[in-house]
Amino acid sequence: MLILILALIGPPLGYGISKALPNRFKSTTLVLVEQPSVPTEFVKPVDTTDINERLASMQQQILSRTRLEPLIHQYGLFQSDINKMSMDDLVGRLQKAIEVTPVLPMAETRASNLPGFFVNVTLDDARTAQEVCTTVTSMFIEENLRRRQAQSEDTTQFLSQQLTEAKAKLDEQDAKLAAFKGHYIGALPDQEQTNLNLLTGLTSQLDAASQALARAQQDKTFVQSMLTQQVASYEASKTGQSPETMDQQLAALQTQLASLKARYTDDYPDVIKAKADIEAMQKKIAENNARKSATEPDTGQKPSVEPSAITQLRAQVHTYDQVIAEKTKEQEQIKQQIKMYQDRVQSSPAVEQQYKELTRGYQTALESYNELQKKRDDSSMATELERKQQGEQFRVLDPANLPEQPSFPNRPLFALGGLGGGLALGVGIALFLELQNTSMRSERDVEFALRLPVLAIVPAIEPVSSKKTKHSAQQLPPVDSTVTHGARA
Repeated sequence: MLILILALIGPPLGYGISKALPNRFKSTTLVLVEQPSVPTEFVKPVDTTDINERLASMQQQILSRTRLEPLIHQYGLFQSDINKMSMDDLVGRLQKAIEVTPVLPMAETRASNLPGFFVNVTLDDARTAQEVCTTVTSMFIEENLRRRQAQSEDTTQFLSQQLTEAKAKLDEQDAKLAAFKGHYIGALPDQEQTNLNLLTGLTSQLDAASQALARAQQDKTFVQSMLTQQVASYEASKTGQSPETMDQQLAALQTQLASLKARYTDDYPDVIKAKADIEAMQKKIAENNARKSATEPDTGQKPSVEPSAITQLRAQVHTYDQVIAEKTKEQEQIKQQIKMYQDRVQSSPAVEQQYKELTRGYQTALESYNELQKKRDDSSMATELERKQQGEQFRVLDPANLPEQPSFPNRPLFALGGLGGGLALGVGIALFLELQNTSMRSERDVEFALRLPVLAIVPAIEPVSSKKTKHSAQQLPPVDSTVTHGARA
């Protein structure tokens, strides 16, 4: 009966308590997270943080005192307690009244792709809850747009500064590389094979010039010997001695030709010239013989000028001097060039090492510049995308509703809770009273209490008067006489 009575009293009591509590209305908004209109393969977003982390960060910022205190004054929230509580306590109450819960993604999608979130605001007035929910939702949308746009612009500005510094470094490396190439022109690593080829060619030219110089010196020595002989004959003729005849000159030329043929072929220029000189001398001898036969004998007068043979020999010596000077100069020039190219080839390893260091630094600066330029261009496109509001953004799918029924207290739930509470209280009290009753009602109670076995049970004998009131006797517990082991009857 006690359990039944408390179970019947519980629901009305719980319902009455719910009627006494103040009503609270809950307004809800569903915000959808829209993906960028342009695929990320074409324009990579700057903000790549997880949407859940970004939403949690925005929630902490929006639910701060700086953002919520103006809402309390704007909508006149908590007017009954505004003079009793501090502003920090009022902001704390409003923070507890605002709840942001993410929408769980489907099982086949990635957990990072948050489809959306709910914004719930629970206040004493339904209209105020709707307005505050709308304002908080707008704050989330504006904060997301502002944050993404600011991050894109800051990233673009930072990359632009880095790109300017990278360009300055690249120009510096380029200038160093150009100065190095200008200083070591001809000795660069890619010109080593060319230098070797030129060195081989110059060596051949030096050999040819040396041979030509040796030939010129030999020819000059030979012509000088002939000139000495001719001059001696000429001087002797002027002093009255017997002059050298043309036959002797012819013999000398023939001796020279024989000497040249021993060293060179018939096509050699000196051999051809010697043959021509012999033919000319033979013609002179023939003309001289013809002149002697046609004219008077020689009077014995001495010529006043040197013979043409001496003049020609002197001209040949002068020519050979010029040839020797030219060949000597050419030989020196070739030697200088050979030394220059030898120095280039010898210094090629050291130059190559320095060139590699400069080239490595230039290549690194160039790659850094190109990479920063690409990132800056991508960031600029992402910034333009955010400015046109074509990136990832929040869109209100379900506007804040005007609640018709209070979300708290839930009166049927309170009545059900009263029923459960009454039953629990009744069962608890009945159990307590049962535990307090120490009377023995059965053989097991006796054995448990006395810890002795039961030997016999004497039934209770009802008095005559009790038969008349049988109904009353049935309500009383029976009294049995129990005999236990070791007890007196």
